Amino acid sequence: MIKKEVAYIRKQFKLDHERLSIYDILNVYIMKETNEIYHFERTPFELLEREKQELHMGNFKKLLAGELDQKLFELKFQEQPETDKPSQPLLHQALVTGDAEEWHDLMLLLVEKMLEDTKYERDTVITFVRGQYYKPTKERNEEAEDSENDEMFANPFILCSINSTEPQRKTLMFDYIEREFKYNVIVDPIIKLRTPEQGFFYPSVTDGFSDVNRVLYCAGKVNDPNQQFIDQVLNAEKTVTALEERAIFEDIVKEIAGDQLDASTIASVYEEIQQVIETHEEEEPPKLDYKDVERVLTASGVENVTTERVELAYQTVIDDKNYEIKASSVVPKFTSKSIKIDTKVATISVSPQDLRYVKQVNYHGKRCILIEVDEDAVIEGFTLNTEEL
Repeated sequence: MIKKEVAYIRKQFKLDHERLSIYDILNVYIMKETNEIYHFERTPFELLEREKQELHMGNFKKLLAGELDQKLFELKFQEQPETDKPSQPLLHQALVTGDAEEWHDLMLLLVEKMLEDTKYERDTVITFVRGQYYKPTKERNEEAEDSENDEMFANPFILCSINSTEPQRKTLMFDYIEREFKYNVIVDPIIKLRTPEQGFFYPSVTDGFSDVNRVLYCAGKVNDPNQQFIDQVLNAEKTVTALEERAIFEDIVKEIAGDQLDASTIASVYEEIQQVIETHEEEEPPKLDYKDVERVLTASGVENVTTERVELAYQTVIDDKNYEIKASSVVPKFTSKSIKIDTKVATISVSPQDLRYVKQVNYHGKRCILIEVDEDAVIEGFTLNTEEL
């Protein structure tokens, strides 16, 4: 699954969208005291009040927001899960059935799996929807007379969102009729639809087509997937976050080149990897095996890089010389994100392509950060004097 495919799906979640149909919604309320189902309710989505529809749509868009491998994770189902009720056939049957009652019963079975070995800290609402989104069979051609809507693929899906509730609120209110201030306690729990805890979208997408062997898991926080949910509820393979993969890459480079590199070499490493990403922009996210890392480090000017040393580094860090690292996890996007240089005095943010203008130098026996600039530096409206070293 690539970023473009996620963005397309998320874009469809708006009311009255011609490319989205949501058939049923099932809300299941879990009491924290008993960790059991307190109430469930299935309703045709179109029969909900419009205000409720808008709230749910906002929640779904929020769930599907974020970067791949940071907040959204495409996962393969385990080939032989250690359970007598694997989730993949359950989800697939729920996907293809046209019977709303059967879909409802299958989703409740999934809720039972969510309640096993899990203690919810607050009352929780688990929401399922089933529907389908439509995608053109071909890209729009501005010169052609035919509209891209003439032929569409229908993609059925199931979406699950897990939301906690807020504690009771005590408020001070003003009564316009009585013209007085009143103390008020909101007793009914408030469902936090703006901040989903986690969820999933099934099936995922591979090469533009639905892939029933994969599921898109959605974490509530960046780089914080719930591994227990992934393993025991979805029965999917363990995921590695972008943050973890970047740490793996850094450790591999340290094994080969040591702990110290000059800024221009680091910049060259990022530029080489960025080229790989841009070359495969419309394809599946490119990955770096030990041969790719050897080429990147050699092209960046790192000395004494050999195939044997790179293989040994892979083996030392992750115990697998054939492991592949997603290139997008390693380098910040050149267009937006910056790299932080942490010192005791200050934290300096520099874009990856400008790292080559940064050096650490020894000045009168003290280590200093030297940044090459094309113009005068200005601090709070004052131009700094230029000193000769």
